[in-house]
Amino acid sequence: MLLSYIVWSPSPAIADLGFTELRWYGLLFALGFILSQQIMFHIFKKEGKPEKGVEILTLYMVLATIVGARLGHVLFYEPARYLSNPIDILKIWEGGLASHGGAIGILVALYLYSRRQDGQKYIWILDRIVIVVALTGALIRTGNFVNSEIIGKPTESDYGVVFGRTVEDRVAYSTKGIEEVSIKKMKKMGDGMEATKATPVSLAITFKENFSEEVIKPFIEGNLINTLTSTYVAEHAIFTEQDILNTTYTMEKGAVTATIIGDGIPRHPAQLYEAISCILLFLFLFYLWNRNRSGIADGRLFGIFLIVCFGLRFVYEFFKENQVDFEDNLALNMGQWLSIPLTLFGVFCLVRSFLKEKGH
Repeated sequence: MLLSYIVWSPSPAIADLGFTELRWYGLLFALGFILSQQIMFHIFKKEGKPEKGVEILTLYMVLATIVGARLGHVLFYEPARYLSNPIDILKIWEGGLASHGGAIGILVALYLYSRRQDGQKYIWILDRIVIVVALTGALIRTGNFVNSEIIGKPTESDYGVVFGRTVEDRVAYSTKGIEEVSIKKMKKMGDGMEATKATPVSLAITFKENFSEEVIKPFIEGNLINTLTSTYVAEHAIFTEQDILNTTYTMEKGAVTATIIGDGIPRHPAQLYEAISCILLFLFLFYLWNRNRSGIADGRLFGIFLIVCFGLRFVYEFFKENQVDFEDNLALNMGQWLSIPLTLFGVFCLVRSFLKEKGH
């Protein structure tokens, strides 16, 4: 079947630099700003604006995005946690950035920027900056996908993505005797154990060379059962006690590999839904700007961006897991509540741009 599940479990790190790791998320985040800066150079040049303003604008954007997104997560999602431990607000490397907070931060920063620049009205800047914000958003959501974070809900079918890194990490941390853990998709065979699984996955656990099968088997059938049947693992793959008892053992180059067949939980790749939408939005906004440039009505591009970006965000939230527990008791989750005013403001800006164009 063309549309079927995949098992996704890449390492979030590109390379270990010794003192730190180079990560895909950070690279894609930075790439978004680098590409955005080059596109803004092009826009400023075509519209006769001083290109040196782009460097100042980039600084405003980087700071506004990081600070706004971090404070947005703190205030919108986990205020109690961070207000009781304010120093944790600075620990951005632990995760926790909210796009709605980033949007608010950008709006404030661009207002401050526009007040210091001649010939660059606030709405003029907004109309141009949303073009590259859409591109950066696509790259950031791609980074979320690589990190296996902001995952979607189960598809309840054999379509979707089995996020396997949590499974691998939980198993790897269960004992120091493990050399490598790998979870992969299996073909649905006509007979055998895997035929009983709707979305079969194989979990291969390779132990260090000094561990024999006689030592490994009691560990697999004892301690590892608790790990593989835990809530964290069960969110991504189901391994029954019988599956674990049916573990197969092979030896290669003196190392034993235990292989367990389970059932993957395909989920919506919600991060990619947003990434693809943002790429298409970027292309559409750039096309509109390139066709009209200075002739486009003020607020037109900004309004379209808000409507499409946050209107679709409202829809995509139905396919995503809630980020924090309190959202489970809400009619709509926090991402949806925050998207509503931004979408409505986009409608206001778009209608206003058409009215101004007609001379009303």
